[in-house]
Amino acid sequence: MTVLDRLTTDLGDLVDTRPETLELARADKSGHAAPGRPIAVVHAETVAHVQTVMRIATETRTPVVVRGAGTGLAGAANGGEGEIVLSTGRMTAIHEIRADDLLAVVEPGILNADLNDALAEHGLWWAPDPASRAISTVGGNIATGAGGLLCAKYGVVRDAVLGVDLVLSDGRLLHLGHRSVKGVTGLDLTSLVIGSEGTLGVVVGATLKLRRLVEGETCTITATFPDVRTAAAASAAVTASGTQPAIMELMDAASLAAVASMLELPAPAPGSAQLTIQTDGPAAVAEAAVIAAILEAHDGVTQVSSDREEGERLLAIRRSTHPAMSALGTTLIEDVSVPRSAMPAMFDEIARIEKTYGITIPTVAHAGDGNLHPNFIFEGAEPPALIWAAADELFRAAIALGGTLTGEHGIGTLKSRWLADELGDDQWELQRQITRVFDPLGILNPGKVFAADA
Repeated sequence: MTVLDRLTTDLGDLVDTRPETLELARADKSGHAAPGRPIAVVHAETVAHVQTVMRIATETRTPVVVRGAGTGLAGAANGGEGEIVLSTGRMTAIHEIRADDLLAVVEPGILNADLNDALAEHGLWWAPDPASRAISTVGGNIATGAGGLLCAKYGVVRDAVLGVDLVLSDGRLLHLGHRSVKGVTGLDLTSLVIGSEGTLGVVVGATLKLRRLVEGETCTITATFPDVRTAAAASAAVTASGTQPAIMELMDAASLAAVASMLELPAPAPGSAQLTIQTDGPAAVAEAAVIAAILEAHDGVTQVSSDREEGERLLAIRRSTHPAMSALGTTLIEDVSVPRSAMPAMFDEIARIEKTYGITIPTVAHAGDGNLHPNFIFEGAEPPALIWAAADELFRAAIALGGTLTGEHGIGTLKSRWLADELGDDQWELQRQITRVFDPLGILNPGKVFAADA
């Protein structure tokens, strides 16, 4: 009996082998596609379904790629030849909302936006706010250690997860973490799983740490600068001032122009860059005034609005970056982070790389935490050698400035060759050995993150 026969016998119609489904499962939003087509996509609806898949996979030594909404940007959830794609997209239940304990227990397939719509009825919210919040899942956020626009003030996914339910490669179910705010019993396996990109197990549930909806006004500050380096220096000055904006987003000239064209907005001045900053809570108005003064002192042409709808309209410009880039061609959306004081230097490096390779690299940044998203635009399905050479220099520049290869997208397939450059050989090998403790047969997401040729 083949693997497909066993899956079909035990799981019936949950096993999907339609050509269009298999083709879709090969790729994510990175533009990268795995070679070949997977054996099947299994649309798990319960924890028991996930356990069944993993038991069959272990018994038959069949690789498994876990997939949520397919919105990843590093090729970590792409299924290829000889692999089972295990989709948790139908596991969308909210099992519990506890306003008194500020927690929720959810399944991995629920979308960020849908979760927060449900939490809002209880005066609560889950803080991680990726730009893809309308289409990305909580499970995918956990798998990649996602961040977003609100990280600087409210933290990343790792700061907002109390525990996870994890199915191991052999089908065993573990309940990691706790429901209490504090808990230091044993090793912190919850934090280990967050950002592990499907290499340790299948996340089938999560206990999330919530916040109460922020009271008070929300103020939005926009500032236009003559160039991106000046804007980056202004953002670093805001951070150094001690004020705590909830959102601080930077767009360079090329990204601004692309979004303006797509949304049919007035064209920005050539070379100009823009910061969009929000303050919230009881001190929002006072903080906005302080920030506006700092931006003006750094040559920013500044406007302040306390209208929430206007603020969301302005942020929608930033959230439109990805579709605007896609309209220009195939896009490799990169994700490096540097210390916030090194932001101007990192933009200098990007400018140098653009000049060296004769390309334009539209870049946006979560300036509040030093996370930059340079976009490499090219034609065709895969980046040509010139693009990878430019990306190589960009990654090494970020590391040299005290930064990291990825702030929130993960390593996946696309960055595995650089992982040892950042970690060092000893730490790379130690981390690889940890994955083998969880997955002795190496069937979970093989070829991703700790690729054999890395």
